[in-house]
Amino acid sequence: MIVARIRVCALCAVLAILLTERAGAADWPLRGSLTPPTYLRWDGAVAGVEVGWGTLRNDFGNSTAPLVAFILRNTAAEAEFAPSTWATLPSNTTNGPVFGGYIGYNMQWDQLVLGVDLGYKYANLATGANDSISRQFTTSNQFQETVSIDARSQMKLVDYATLRGRAGYAWGQFLPYAFVGLAAGRFNYGTTVTVRHTGAPIPPAPGAPFDITDTQSSGKTNNVVGGFAAGLGMDWAVTQGMFLRAEWEYVLFAPVNGSRSNINTGKIGAGARF
Repeated sequence: MIVARIRVCALCAVLAILLTERAGAADWPLRGSLTPPTYLRWDGAVAGVEVGWGTLRNDFGNSTAPLVAFILRNTAAEAEFAPSTWATLPSNTTNGPVFGGYIGYNMQWDQLVLGVDLGYKYANLATGANDSISRQFTTSNQFQETVSIDARSQMKLVDYATLRGRAGYAWGQFLPYAFVGLAAGRFNYGTTVTVRHTGAPIPPAPGAPFDITDTQSSGKTNNVVGGFAAGLGMDWAVTQGMFLRAEWEYVLFAPVNGSRSNINTGKIGAGARF
């Protein structure tokens, strides 16, 4: 009888242990959900190609200044009223495809990924503007004068290169990142200005009326200027060595012929990690 009781107690103890372990096991997925997700390695050399759509904006406001200043040099009109500083031309934008590629290198510490890349983009985007302005004024020598400016200007961004530093955070198969860097763009431009300058003395001021018209042009091809690049992107690893990329890039160039230019580009592409 005692032996039977011992056996029953032992069986109850075993059942209690099994039920306790089973109840604890039900909590494992919940505890496991706090484990950080796995992430891929992104370190090593990378290279890829990309295609996108760019919007080039040119501010032509100061593009006529050197030519107007040359035409009106040594005149009271320029010395006192500075027609060369008048914003004769407006801004303008154009859109078109952009093609390019890049090479770079990534370094990784846990989920932090730092990298550098050298990129090239072929744009061939051109825009232009034409307008006129006319003002009348009285100079200190008592002449009633009128200066009329007719101008037109064109600007083409042929291509540009970037050297960028990137910082990203690996999350699963994705690598969101931001970047800043330097840029160099190649431009073709041309500007033509016609200035008509008339005047007549206000009696009793001495002097004779005048009416002078002059046209000057300037232009250059393959003019290289520096700039600044910044933007955001996302890489998506489709295999251990291949990835897709989506990116937005903004580049601001230094003034070209008195015009300020910038380009916004949205791009997609594919790359490989070595």
